Amino acid sequence: MSVTDEILAVFESRGANSYFGEPVSQMEHALQAAQFAQQERAPAHMVVAALLHDIGHLLEEIPEDIAEHGVDAKHEEIGQAWLKERFGPEVCEPVFLHVAAKRYLCATNQAYLGKLSPASVLSLKLQGGPMSESEVAQFESRRFSREAVRLRHWDDLGKVQGLNTPSLEDYRELIEATVTRR
Repeated sequence: MSVTDEILAVFESRGANSYFGEPVSQMEHALQAAQFAQQERAPAHMVVAALLHDIGHLLEEIPEDIAEHGVDAKHEEIGQAWLKERFGPEVCEPVFLHVAAKRYLCATNQAYLGKLSPASVLSLKLQGGPMSESEVAQFESRRFSREAVRLRHWDDLGKVQGLNTPSLEDYRELIEATVTRR
């Protein structure tokens, strides 16, 4: 099975699940984030990272109300581990850092926190809240931190009920072009 077929199977299996308190499904959220990346003319690896940034939610059975139980599923770690076997760091690292990017933006941009959805505010608390000054400096020094911030913005935008997007199949060639481990 090709990597692209694996990804399509994962989304086929769990992509219709609701997206943790948001008005869209996991699939809709992924497709919207990828579409926003394309609209900004992001390079292929960033469009794929946007499409797959929450794949960690789909790889394991995670209850939709997990955050309400005070549990962080660490989906960025699960996703990165799975993606590392299939893609290079230009896809995996922004995915891994997109949660840290939310914490970073909350610490460095006062208006950002006010724009988060209630579900994202709840998960922020479980993920450690806004970064400290030392965490901000450490984040900024990481390779792919800027890409993670871009990804975070697309992630935040991808929660529009009923938005028309390309299908997952429309991303097949782009995914295949970025796969590094077959």
